Amino acid sequence: MMDITEIMKHLPHRYPFLLVDRVLEMVPNKHIVAIKNVTMNEPQFPGHFPHHPIMPGVLIIEALAQAAGLLAFISADRPATDNSVIYFVGIDGARFKRPVVPGDQMRMEATITRSLRGIWKFAVKATVDGELACEAELMCTLKELD
Repeated sequence: MMDITEIMKHLPHRYPFLLVDRVLEMVPNKHIVAIKNVTMNEPQFPGHFPHHPIMPGVLIIEALAQAAGLLAFISADRPATDNSVIYFVGIDGARFKRPVVPGDQMRMEATITRSLRGIWKFAVKATVDGELACEAELMCTLKELD
């Protein structure tokens, strides 16, 4: 449904921090399903960990937040500009159930549970091969910089 070129039109993130590779499904104001292909070529793996590479939990949460942010930008009908950012406002109930390693394809799902006065709340989860890797509730806000 949306390839990397289209994703980059809607998210302000860029390499090496753009963590959404493809959108498989999106219903504005409802939910998104996206993927992140995890490869050994990513900059975190030489140090996390040299003999047992795993994707850091904070980057899993960041990837989920980017998918949720993409849904928020599209739902708000606001394209990303050089002055637009999405900020975390909160992370609740984050749980990690299995490691994500190079070679995995992480499926990310985000569902809007509330949108009020510019604050978006999402139920998010990441799975690998149908197995839950991470789940959380995220809160974000879209901002225009001066």
